[in-house]
Amino acid sequence: MKAVVYKGTREVAVEEVPDARIEKPTDAVVRITTTNICGSDLHMYEGRAGVEEGKVLGHENMGVVEAVGPAVDRVQVGMRVSVPFNIACGTCRSCNEGWTSFCERTNPVDGMQGAAYGYANMGPYDGGQAELLRVPYADFNLLDLPAGPEHENDFTMLSDVFPTGWHGTVLADQQPGDRVAVFGAGPVGLLAAHSARIRGASEVFVVDQQPDRLKLAAHADCTPVDFSEGDPVQQILEATAGLGVDCGIEAVGWQAHDPTGEEHPELVLDNLVSVVKAHGGIGVVGVYVPQDPGGPNDLARDGRPAWDYGSFFSKGQRMGTGQAPVKRYNRQLRDLILYGRANPGFLVSHELPLDEAAAGYRNFDERLDGWTKVLLHPDS
Repeated sequence: MKAVVYKGTREVAVEEVPDARIEKPTDAVVRITTTNICGSDLHMYEGRAGVEEGKVLGHENMGVVEAVGPAVDRVQVGMRVSVPFNIACGTCRSCNEGWTSFCERTNPVDGMQGAAYGYANMGPYDGGQAELLRVPYADFNLLDLPAGPEHENDFTMLSDVFPTGWHGTVLADQQPGDRVAVFGAGPVGLLAAHSARIRGASEVFVVDQQPDRLKLAAHADCTPVDFSEGDPVQQILEATAGLGVDCGIEAVGWQAHDPTGEEHPELVLDNLVSVVKAHGGIGVVGVYVPQDPGGPNDLARDGRPAWDYGSFFSKGQRMGTGQAPVKRYNRQLRDLILYGRANPGFLVSHELPLDEAAAGYRNFDERLDGWTKVLLHPDS
């Protein structure tokens, strides 16, 4: 089969690799119809996440079931499915408590809980930027979708970015009527803002500096804040008569940078501490890592951003962090799409055949104007 393979820093290639196949009785094989390039994939693409060369990438996947193992009884061949990026066993303590993102059985990497497709340190699993994908524990993991092509660009967001954006609002304990600040208008940030609106936010500020992303924020009925035009905290305080916001969402991660491009891993955390009210909530769904050899200083390289914890404590704020347990949300979000309450596909800018994946990665990584979300179609 054809698949997108990591070759080194800022280099991927579409190559022939062995077909995905049934390896255990609980497996299924999915023929991929749509697989997305995620902002998290860029951490690996840029050589910042320690992924091994030869890894098949891709953790945002959907398609049609091609084959099932003998122990699979719910999932059937021909079923259209969304594949959560979490690979979960369904029976460990974390899975039973709804935290499939911290499955205790599926990742053999020492010190790591939780597994994913095609990602550094998240287990030995190939990704779905390919024609076929092996799905372990298929009965537990796969979400069934209506047959046919309808809502393809919306449904493809169910594997990661829509549940992750929603998770940000849950971690921030957003309530109806809240004012919300979302830092980062990449796909996760935009869908966190979309989620906040669905959950009844009275106003949502979205902070970024890319014009195309800020236009999408406005399209999502949010207030864009361009941090290249001035301190975003001051802009939001001025817009709220000095009150700030009730809660905030971090959708940037440890590679946060100022308008000049200089990295400051603590930048967004500090801004949220400043702009969120006392005793307000902060949800962190941007990626942070235990080590980053390419970090801008010694603390950053050790995964210890020097953020303003003192003010955070003094204001009595709360913070939730971590990867989204997709299965906790994806059925409800699917139904919001089906009944016209959610349209996460609004952020899609480009749809490419798999053979053009390298160009898709390059243009998305370079933040070329208009390249906001790239979908790959292996069957095109």
